[in-house]
Amino acid sequence: MLTAKASIPDGYEIRELTDGEFKPLWDSDDESAKAGRLRKNMGDLFYLNLGLFYDGEFIGWTAGQQESAETYYMRNSAVLPAHRRKGLYTQLLAETLRIVTAKGFQKIYSRHSATNNDVIIPKLKAGFTISSLEVTDLFGVLVHLVYFPKDLRRKMMIYRVGDAKPDEEIKKCLGLA
Repeated sequence: MLTAKASIPDGYEIRELTDGEFKPLWDSDDESAKAGRLRKNMGDLFYLNLGLFYDGEFIGWTAGQQESAETYYMRNSAVLPAHRRKGLYTQLLAETLRIVTAKGFQKIYSRHSATNNDVIIPKLKAGFTISSLEVTDLFGVLVHLVYFPKDLRRKMMIYRVGDAKPDEEIKKCLGLA
């Protein structure tokens, strides 16, 4: 359920970046470098880094990676405070969904602080569904959001959480028809 793409304001640009281009802009932490070396042991997984620029200045990003043959994890996204409330995060989200859906991923998910409405609301509007809550020692309560590009799978999720009665298609899939 990709929504119509709003036009990005003048001066802003979204660029796909390699890991080598992205990491110096986003993070220089030694622990991240160690984690990156460990990820190399997992094989040739798909990674996506999108950078958001305003007049050439790096002002936002989204980054994530393949977790399985069907699952993409949207790991981290942000737009710097001076550039928020312009629809830029929604654009990053739409571009991410366009790219990973075209790659064939069947499930796209993310985790967010339970009070991060600036991210949760645009994702819900884009068709994500709340799938669970998690409590972590590092981040506290996290909301898990999941997006299914296929209509039937999205409809099945909505049925499973109790927001819809089974229609004929769901009944057939579950052998209830």
